[in-house]
Amino acid sequence: MKTQFTRLRGMADQLPATIAPWQLLEKAVRNAMSAYGYGEMRTPIIERTNLFKRSIGEATDIVEKEMYTFPDRHDELLTLRPENTAGCVRAAIENGLLQPGSVNRVWYTGPMFRYERPQLGRQRQFFQTGAEVYGLAGPAIEAELILLSARLWRELGIFDAVQLEINTLGDTDDRATYRELLVSYFKEHEHLLDEDSLRRLDRNPLRILDSKNPTMQEVIAGAPALRSSLSEASNEHFEQLKALLAASGIEAIENPRLVRGLDYYSHTVFEWTTDKLGSQSAVCAGGRYDGLLEQLGAKNMPGVGWAFGMERVIGLMDVLELTPAQSTPDIFVMCTNDVSPIHSLALAESVRQLMPTSSVLHNTGAGSLKSQFRKADKSGAAVAVIVGAAEMDDGTVTLKPLLDKAEQVTVTKEGLQSALQGFLGG
Repeated sequence: MKTQFTRLRGMADQLPATIAPWQLLEKAVRNAMSAYGYGEMRTPIIERTNLFKRSIGEATDIVEKEMYTFPDRHDELLTLRPENTAGCVRAAIENGLLQPGSVNRVWYTGPMFRYERPQLGRQRQFFQTGAEVYGLAGPAIEAELILLSARLWRELGIFDAVQLEINTLGDTDDRATYRELLVSYFKEHEHLLDEDSLRRLDRNPLRILDSKNPTMQEVIAGAPALRSSLSEASNEHFEQLKALLAASGIEAIENPRLVRGLDYYSHTVFEWTTDKLGSQSAVCAGGRYDGLLEQLGAKNMPGVGWAFGMERVIGLMDVLELTPAQSTPDIFVMCTNDVSPIHSLALAESVRQLMPTSSVLHNTGAGSLKSQFRKADKSGAAVAVIVGAAEMDDGTVTLKPLLDKAEQVTVTKEGLQSALQGFLGG
């Protein structure tokens, strides 16, 4: 059936036939977050535009090219959230969560919006899950967050297909020293820079290191390393993180060009990457953002977190053939035409009460037994519960297995629960 209304480009429908991996991922996320004591936070999908300009940085691709921004009826600029770290920090400040000495572990999941070219694992409306911690400054909490993500990958079965990459950006003073070295180097090679890099040279030169332009890779490879500008304290922070990860059995690769695309990061940054999805290698990314909370109005307080695109993780599960099949009902309830729908509907409800952990599908439409059995077979149910006039008279029902050649049986309503448990294996 055709319609004049179609979905917007880069915004996907998730139908019942494709929802199973989403539900599996959401369940795994809730299990992992609960195991580590993180509380769920839900924030609006629309925020004031200045929140993102202030936190993400005006010289980033997100702010310059990708945000969905519009004026409301009072000409206030609003934006569909392109990420949710800034929104979570805003919510924590506004709702009084960031008291001196407090520690908050939170997580979120929901839709984000960026206007970019849709491709595998990347949509204009995409779903993101993240974890954030406020109030802890040392490398131990960074290690905890990485271990939390590793637990999630193990539960989903994708741990062996991802690799952890880490780097350090140092503190504010370290980056100021490094910035001078970087600007000096790139100005010597200015004729090799592309348009985006020239624009970033004075505003945010570290972002040049994040360029994916193939023609830029040789000049980027020759840039001075940030590690040479780090203070002793920053180096010690990074060494402690590596030791904590090694002691926990997490292998990490140091990537000195890993800078992340947002302005609010400091010290540790990290990515989980894969070689199974072509050019879309990043699965999960995060790091420390100690300056962001103060920048958005809180007292100086440390923060660290990560986020992953759910489409990207589901894509990896699909490549690894870990995507679950569409869920099917366990029991299909039907009746002959000489039984009132009132009685068959009541029977379906009683079956649901007897089998509270089973999925029960009731054939609410009319039809011959033959057509109802076709529906039952198509549904994938394991057993059919059938009632006719004769069964109504003597208080019995008929059970017919649908997935094997076992014989059908007739049981009393008192014996229905036990019989169904036998057919369903428990």
